[in-house]
Amino acid sequence: MTSQLSTQQCEACHVDAPKVSDEELQELMSQLPDWVPEVRDGVMMLERVYKFKNFKQAWAFSNQVAELAEAEFHHPAILLEWGKVTVTWWTHAIRGLHKNDFICAAKTDKLL
Repeated sequence: MTSQLSTQQCEACHVDAPKVSDEELQELMSQLPDWVPEVRDGVMMLERVYKFKNFKQAWAFSNQVAELAEAEFHHPAILLEWGKVTVTWWTHAIRGLHKNDFICAAKTDKLL
């Protein structure tokens, strides 16, 4: 489940790395029920909105996500708003989703 993904490490990803297949996508999404696959400019991404009581809590969470990104050397889009943080993972090198994105999404959930 999510804990299995969150215990895995990201692997180095190259331009020719395979995107997740449709079957893998379904299986991985079942492990991350709060995340939504989004397609922007033809690129599939994983996105989740986290809600907080105020800006300071959202800001603190954003900082934790940034620390996670540096530790994994895999970097999401982080949108910080009052009481809300939107985190979007995708693999820039392959313009789509790689297993790394699901690992990082699971690790993001563990920050709460």
